[in-house]
Amino acid sequence: MDQAVAVTGFNHLRGDGTAHMVDVTGKPVTARQATAIGRVSCTGGTIASLRDGSVPKGDVLAVARIAGIAAAKRTPVLLPLAHVIGVHGCDIDLELLADGVLIQATVRAADRTGVEMEALTAVTVAALAVVDMIKGVDRTAAIRDCMVVAKSGGRSGDWRRPLDELPDWAFED
Repeated sequence: MDQAVAVTGFNHLRGDGTAHMVDVTGKPVTARQATAIGRVSCTGGTIASLRDGSVPKGDVLAVARIAGIAAAKRTPVLLPLAHVIGVHGCDIDLELLADGVLIQATVRAADRTGVEMEALTAVTVAALAVVDMIKGVDRTAAIRDCMVVAKSGGRSGDWRRPLDELPDWAFED
């Protein structure tokens, strides 16, 4: 067992408590996937503007989708202990709800470490792009409830967040 894990119980900490990047060199390459969700809450008037395309800054959802994809690929630049991995697929879906925008990101890779952080980064940056695009018409916009909802691959296998842990808006039609 790695000395860092043996002493601290966490493999991102050395025995002396300092952080370090975990060495994944010896881990096998496997197909991995993670899905994260988040929401930008906003007013009904803003949702109406998003639906009819009248937001002054332009196509909010297209900009957010591209921002999310770009963010997934840049995760290790933002998170100092994240590994550089080859993001092989990234789907960003945005759905207008009654009181906000639902964002879902699914990231796929074949690598030695998971893509949960890439999925969360994609969702949060897409959400930031939505807020940036609508802030001039809706100062109440807020990013809410970002979370990983599923992952597959790697040593720990498949995982899905229990339905009772998902926010109500995740089920809105």
